[in-house]
Amino acid sequence: MDDQTRIELEAAAFRALVHHLMVKRPEVQNIDLMNLGGFCRNCLSRWYQEAAAERGIEMTKDEAREVVYGMPYADWVAQNQTEADAGKKAAFEVAFRENVTGSKSGV
Repeated sequence: MDDQTRIELEAAAFRALVHHLMVKRPEVQNIDLMNLGGFCRNCLSRWYQEAAAERGIEMTKDEAREVVYGMPYADWVAQNQTEADAGKKAAFEVAFRENVTGSKSGV
């Protein structure tokens, strides 16, 4: 497979993932994604922002989040985020420390 085709397939897979999380499964909580998978929508938006920066494209955290959430982050939180229980919060602290803290790219 040539590089351009690989890039196009990777981009299509990213768009499908974002669409899935944005449209098909907005009720899936970021804390559950982080606890189970070691990443969440915020990680995806950070990776997007970092990729832009590597190419000399300035992008704010809010702009990158809007790409992933399909709307301003605060709007998504108001519409979809629920309060996590103490067990999920404790698991998140571990998952965040293992997958994000001290790592530029997250996972």
